Amino acid sequence: MFQARRTESTFSLAINMLELSMVAAARKVRQTHRSAIWAILLSLIQAVLFLVAFYFLFTFMGARGAAIRGDFMLYLLSGIFAYLTHIKSVQQIMTTEGATASIMQHAPMNTLVAILSSALTVLYTQLIGLLVLLLAIHVIINPISIHYWPGGLMMFLLSWASGCAIGLLLLSAKPWIPDIVSMVQLVYIRANMIASGKMFVANMMPGMMIDMFDWNPLFHVIDQARGFIFVNYFPHHSNWEYPLYFTLFALLIGFMAEAYTRKHVSASWGAGR
Repeated sequence: MFQARRTESTFSLAINMLELSMVAAARKVRQTHRSAIWAILLSLIQAVLFLVAFYFLFTFMGARGAAIRGDFMLYLLSGIFAYLTHIKSVQQIMTTEGATASIMQHAPMNTLVAILSSALTVLYTQLIGLLVLLLAIHVIINPISIHYWPGGLMMFLLSWASGCAIGLLLLSAKPWIPDIVSMVQLVYIRANMIASGKMFVANMMPGMMIDMFDWNPLFHVIDQARGFIFVNYFPHHSNWEYPLYFTLFALLIGFMAEAYTRKHVSASWGAGR
């Protein structure tokens, strides 16, 4: 009947929020797949299929010589994993449970925890998959040498964070215009098959193509990642500051829009759809 009011510090609230997000992320992985190992295995298989397809495509077209001088598998992997991580982040955040979901009726749960758990799910599966694939290539095919791995890791995290930011923008707009948001998501994913620049070396692209791809934060992330990974590649047409500022701005707008949507959304909106 009576409860003692307990005050918690900001640090304690942050720890509790992170712990709840980790539990929710584990639930989300098990909800989608039978186990975390199966989720990582599926992510690994998808990356391997992309890697094999692009390897034979470049070999058949005779375009391997146009790649960066260095490990060709590492060149392909730097673009493929950044692309997959970015796109999966967009998709996972966009499909996060909203304020009207049944799980939100449980007291500790809220939309912020749902968003964080979705983001952590993608980061967990993609990071483990990347490490396993790098180890397999290093042991089975040929030793891998990365020029500056902290920079490459930072670009991997930036591809994940920018995907989460774009997914958050789409998530906040989805209850208002669901059909248009679904169309935008599909167009964005399809466009990034080429516009991400994973199949090209930015320094060798003509100026007209650079202008067409320069808007895309993922294009900058992939090109900068190759600058950190390869000792003999120096990006001239990209920078890592643009995707970083884009991500921070998109997260700010996304969280503001999500808070506004959360206050006004109604479960009856989708009743007639």
